[in-house]
Amino acid sequence: MNRIDAAFERLRAEGRTALIPFLTVGDPDLNTTIEIIRKMEEAGADIIELGVPYSDPLADGPVIQRASGRALENKVTLMNCIQLAEDARNSGIELPFILFTYYNPVFQFGLEKFFETVKSKGISGLLIPDLPIEEDAEVRRMAEEADIHLIPLVAPTSNERIARIVSSARGFVYCVSSLGVTGVRSDFHSGIEEFLKTVRQLSPVPMAIGFGISSREQVERFAGQCDGVIVGSAIVREIENNLPLLQQENTRAQGLEQIYSFVKQLKV
Repeated sequence: MNRIDAAFERLRAEGRTALIPFLTVGDPDLNTTIEIIRKMEEAGADIIELGVPYSDPLADGPVIQRASGRALENKVTLMNCIQLAEDARNSGIELPFILFTYYNPVFQFGLEKFFETVKSKGISGLLIPDLPIEEDAEVRRMAEEADIHLIPLVAPTSNERIARIVSSARGFVYCVSSLGVTGVRSDFHSGIEEFLKTVRQLSPVPMAIGFGISSREQVERFAGQCDGVIVGSAIVREIENNLPLLQQENTRAQGLEQIYSFVKQLKV
């Protein structure tokens, strides 16, 4: 069974909601990324999104853009991000991994080579926010052949497209809570509850909500309506705030503990 399916099945049996943190791979460096993932697992994370740094991240707000910039300065590549999943698994981390990337790096990598590599390195899911359902047939076919879930994103403005988007979903449906790019928010789309009810009625797989969720109160708000809650910018910002600690050998453990505490308090 795909690790994402197994995670949601386990959580459903336990009556719990998945906590799905996002981080940018290579911020501040690859080895520290693995240590951060380990701390997230210890803090109760259920699935991890591995963000591939990209020079033109259309869906990402300033916090994740800055993290991508730092990782790109470190020459972190798509292959580095894929390899990190295997390295993390070899170090004892059991969490399912979802690779969050844009389509151009995948296309430049070569689709066949990409899916062969991703499968061999133990990645369970794929998020490509700039690949619309109208153009994803080849990628979806290859993902299904590799048993990698191509996870669709659906927004409150998707309207009549919602049914089509979720009908072929695998793993879970990523419900976008707010319009625009990622980022910490205090308010969400005014019709978010009705939107989530619509997705719930139409989706054959679990649903998770993301974009702007940054506090325990917001996680609690959506935990009863969704099977998973995704926290991205707030965690990337926490990593950014602790960069001075993470970048020094004698204070790295302290920085990692701060990130652990932040993720721990998000778990409901």
